[in-house]
Amino acid sequence: MNNFLNRELSWLDFNCRVLALAEDPGVPLLERVNFLAIFSRNLDEFFQIRVAGLKEQLGAGLASTAPDGLATSEVLDTIRVRVQDMVARQMRAFATDVVPSLRAEGIRLVDYDALSHEEVAYLDGFFEERLFPVLTPLAVDPAHPFPFISNLSLNLAAVVGDPSSDEPRIARVKVPPLLPRFVAIPDSGAFVALEQIIAAHLATLFPGMKVFSRHAFRVTRNTDFTLNEDDIEDLLVAVETALRLRRRSPRAVRLETDAAMPADVRTLLLDELELASDDVYEIDGLLDLTGVAELIKLRRPDLKYEPWTPMTQTRLAPPEVGARTDIFRALRAGDILVHHPYDSFSTSVEAFIEQASMDPAVLAIKQTVYRTSTPDSAIARSLMRAAESGKQVVAVVEVTARFDEETNIAWARALEEAGVHVVYGIVGLKTHAKCALVVRRDEEGIRRYSHVGTGNYNPTTAALYEDVGLLSCDAEIGSDLTDLFNFLTGYSKQSAYRKLVVAPVGMRTAVLSLIRSQMEKREGGRITMKVNNLVDAEIINALYAASNAGVDVDLIVRSICCLQPGVPNLSERIKVRSIVGRYLEHSRILRFGKDSREAAYLIGSADLMPRNLDRRVEAAAPVTDPALQRRLSEVLDIELSDDCEAWHLGPDGTWRYDGTGGAHRHPQRVLQELALARAQAHVEAAG
Repeated sequence: MNNFLNRELSWLDFNCRVLALAEDPGVPLLERVNFLAIFSRNLDEFFQIRVAGLKEQLGAGLASTAPDGLATSEVLDTIRVRVQDMVARQMRAFATDVVPSLRAEGIRLVDYDALSHEEVAYLDGFFEERLFPVLTPLAVDPAHPFPFISNLSLNLAAVVGDPSSDEPRIARVKVPPLLPRFVAIPDSGAFVALEQIIAAHLATLFPGMKVFSRHAFRVTRNTDFTLNEDDIEDLLVAVETALRLRRRSPRAVRLETDAAMPADVRTLLLDELELASDDVYEIDGLLDLTGVAELIKLRRPDLKYEPWTPMTQTRLAPPEVGARTDIFRALRAGDILVHHPYDSFSTSVEAFIEQASMDPAVLAIKQTVYRTSTPDSAIARSLMRAAESGKQVVAVVEVTARFDEETNIAWARALEEAGVHVVYGIVGLKTHAKCALVVRRDEEGIRRYSHVGTGNYNPTTAALYEDVGLLSCDAEIGSDLTDLFNFLTGYSKQSAYRKLVVAPVGMRTAVLSLIRSQMEKREGGRITMKVNNLVDAEIINALYAASNAGVDVDLIVRSICCLQPGVPNLSERIKVRSIVGRYLEHSRILRFGKDSREAAYLIGSADLMPRNLDRRVEAAAPVTDPALQRRLSEVLDIELSDDCEAWHLGPDGTWRYDGTGGAHRHPQRVLQELALARAQAHVEAAG
């Protein structure tokens, strides 16, 4: 028996859990629409990266080396069947449930053919003024070679012909990606898909020709380019070259078509794209539901999650209205744990960097940047302000962070222009650690203040992702961060750290050692891990061994889990659950020990995957303050509670949902209520 679940198929299970949110009538309606878009966006990335990689592996004749033992061809075949079923589910949920429910709320997603005369007249004008000038029909014939179909673009294959002849010709019309996918008809509540408007006006694009039919299609291409480290002289130039390759990738991996596309048109597309029939996915409905995310912008708060305003962490709350909190003084009184989005990102992490940028006693600021927002974000402005005031400011910007390369390059250039020392990390090792270091001249001498977290320095995702972070002036953590930044910016072979657990030099060894420490306690041992992904075979085998040694193991895994729980004589004492909901569960929290008085806690940036442990720079910090440990235990215990609305992984590798359809509060709701209660208690105590 194989003891590992397949990584790719486990990821598809995760996306099914996302789809279940879109199908759930208990989720607010526009949020269900958004989850439909997230499901599609996730699937796009899966094909661009994971399926593309499997196809390259198969094409190169390489045998699968995955621990699950499945052949690459088996995995691809299973993916195809699973994806077809998943997309069929998605389209059913959209067409038979979500669209009628929207209509009942006055939001009409209408087919062009079902519009009234007045609505058609409005769209005629829209087409003439907004669409027609930007459309470019491209013929496909001996004089016009088949055009390049860009990645993820939505297109129409128009079958046209001379009225005097029945001989069909094919042309391609690209749906403009810079225009809204759905066009709103004023004062009607009606929205019409852009491709349907174009399709209805094809005669205008092909004057004097007869339009026989038109069919939507979409191409997904391989976007995963590996940089050749031996040939890199300038990392920034290499990444920009890879971005150009991504946009013009010659390798297609998926063709989506409408279900009515005739065989001859499909054959032409397959031949030109060098795809096989197994690469075609027929969609019975609208292609590319990522576009429905536009509807979440509608001003219908009654159809969305109740607004949530993050609370200021009580230790960071200002002493009185209008006053500012001295974060450095607060940290000298003890470490502070922040839990986003329940605790405010702006009044904690952003305020920490902002105060450092304006404080004349601060000498230096050093920070890693993996995924961030625009170059005019609050943190970017603070770093620029600090550099312009003469402080030593270093930003380690990971320009190879997949799908955020362009944003990070723009960030890096804006920071450099302001005088920030920008470093692009280490070739061959992505810098995924989330940490910041502030060096300050205090009355007692030089002191280092730090932040080590699980999430990105991004205010947008801080409102949507669940993450934790440790703010501290612990001298040993500060010294460790100094060594880590020296490793990232200079020449260093630092391999030993005082408190931080750092990859790739020691994290794997540290986690394995902590697992063994619980095995030595046998019946008294307990391990709790909350991660995004659990893939690493050595870690999984260690957890199997711990289970057999009598250790209770509770795993909260948001996405991929390759471990099989509950298998006799292998993992009987291991339970795995997954939480999906309003916020993306992104924090990594590891707890080793049953009694909170003696348990060891780690929070950090790394998932338990080979790439994180061996091929990335990661950092995890121990949390030793008893009050902060209790806060972490509270988070873990709420998500492990028996009545928690969670998905559970069975010994056979299938996930089941044990939620009660609203009879119990979702753990994320419970955490909101606790954050609000803490803030109210603080106000009452102060006033």
